[in-house]
Amino acid sequence: MSIHSQPPVTLLLVSYNQEDTIGEAIAGALEQDYPNLEIVVSDDASKDATFERIEACFRDYTGPHRIKILRNAENQGIGGNIDQAVRQSTGELIFIAGGDDVSLPTRVSTVVKFWVEHECKPDLIGAYLFDMDPSGKRLGTIEISKLEQYRSLDDWSRSPPHVIGAAQAWTRRLFDRFGGTPKGIVGEDMVMAFRAIGTASAITLPIPLVNYRRGGLSSPRKSLTAAAVIHGLTKKLKSSQTELQCMLDDARKLGASPMTLAALTQRLDKEKFIEGMFAAKTVGQKIRLCRQFSTLPGDFRVRVLSYAAAPWMLAPFFFLKRLRYRLAGRS
Repeated sequence: MSIHSQPPVTLLLVSYNQEDTIGEAIAGALEQDYPNLEIVVSDDASKDATFERIEACFRDYTGPHRIKILRNAENQGIGGNIDQAVRQSTGELIFIAGGDDVSLPTRVSTVVKFWVEHECKPDLIGAYLFDMDPSGKRLGTIEISKLEQYRSLDDWSRSPPHVIGAAQAWTRRLFDRFGGTPKGIVGEDMVMAFRAIGTASAITLPIPLVNYRRGGLSSPRKSLTAAAVIHGLTKKLKSSQTELQCMLDDARKLGASPMTLAALTQRLDKEKFIEGMFAAKTVGQKIRLCRQFSTLPGDFRVRVLSYAAAPWMLAPFFFLKRLRYRLAGRS
């Protein structure tokens, strides 16, 4: 690829049931000051008015950016949505944005300048973010790991980095080399960072460039009970296993060391073990699973067995959690 100061770039905005925030996210995309920009918005079969609001945001747009609006006939999940949208984009560098996050106007231009200054060699650039509550109030800065310190997958296996996809940009060549992002994963951020670290081409730009809207822990829980959390955990395990299997396959392609392969295999086995324990109907089945996964640490197996056999043991923990949220809501 020839190095030039304004390479073609894609800002990919993915959405699903985000009718209340999608307008703000699109406004952030349209306000980008980088000239050679393609904006691709891909809605993942939203059930609310998200897509109608996307259309309304672009209806009268006459600005400089190239626009492409996509709508999936069926929900593909985050991994599948990103994969099919990237394949319909044209940029050499791909920026990811969520339907509830807001890119600062200089996000793309700042990262491209940084990339070009590094001779377009990094395959993934991660930036810092501004932490933002659901109302849009900034709460501070979120720092990610210094990715340039990860020079091999062995470094990753010792201590996986903290990354956030909403402030990542990665190259088309990285996407093409590994065959895209797998359907079934909740997020692409760790998979793409893993791939870039495996090719020694990940770097951090320590500047906040995205207003990252909080979810999960920052929002009051409607059903913070042991049963609800266990249900959510087992649902998440499926995507986590897909992600880990993808990383394990990628590691083998890259000729990773036995240490990295062993670390990934153990992580995957832990996910399978947890899923199996909560799915098992009888104590006998749970004990057989403990024997089947004998390579996992004994204390880990005993702990999971205890919670799976007697979920009520988690009740005091979640009572304290609920109390904390109630007190926080009064402050």
